[in-house]
Amino acid sequence: MRISIVTITYNAARNLQRTLDSVSQQSYRLLEHLIIDGVSKDGTLSMAQHYKETADYEVVVKSEPDKGLYDAMNKGLQKATGDYIVFLNAGDTLHDADTLKNVVTAAGKQTSALPAVIYGDTAITDSEGHFLHLRAHRPPEALSWRSFKQGMLVCHQAFYVRTDIAKQFLYNLQFRHSADVDWCIRVMKEAARQGLPLVNTHKVLANFEEGGNTTQHHRSSLNERFRVMTIHYGLLQTIGLHAWFVIRALYRRLYKKDTR
Repeated sequence: MRISIVTITYNAARNLQRTLDSVSQQSYRLLEHLIIDGVSKDGTLSMAQHYKETADYEVVVKSEPDKGLYDAMNKGLQKATGDYIVFLNAGDTLHDADTLKNVVTAAGKQTSALPAVIYGDTAITDSEGHFLHLRAHRPPEALSWRSFKQGMLVCHQAFYVRTDIAKQFLYNLQFRHSADVDWCIRVMKEAARQGLPLVNTHKVLANFEEGGNTTQHHRSSLNERFRVMTIHYGLLQTIGLHAWFVIRALYRRLYKKDTR
């Protein structure tokens, strides 16, 4: 079983090496690493080329203008040749040396069809890669496309998709910050249509650097996520869910004040 890892870069020399190291240290070696660059002007490309020359697995480096993050991710998706694909961007890392091995082991335990999705938990790190805490949204024991009504419960970097299914769905470029949420839901809907399992590894699979694209554009991201949820779950249900989110947030804030 071959894993495709896609890394999108643009002037990422500050934190790319940590990502490359986490891939090169994997105990499972049947993989390809696609680095899709948006014509970086710092040391990103030289770093990527050196990595390509020294790796004992296939590394593809492609640098050309793009229309943004999700356009670049579509390019990586279309080039992937592995059985499963995962997106791991500059600064993000595989959690430990056995991460890919754990994913493959989880897939191999299924006696029927290969799972459509293999997923796990995510650790949040600082800008130097040091562990801060586990992600607030935790993966459910049994994931389905309806699970994301409660938010993106599985981080994109811990969401491994069968490549033949993934290639059916390009990222929607109408969304600048939340196309990954929409894409994951569409993939899981297709899994349900085909009756394919979504498998929980019960492992931490990814380290995600705090302060990513969604965090930096919080308000725009929230507006987009509302649109995504409306598309998949309907307007009335989305309004009801968001009302509950507001009430829950206010309750937690009040509870913290009372316990100080």
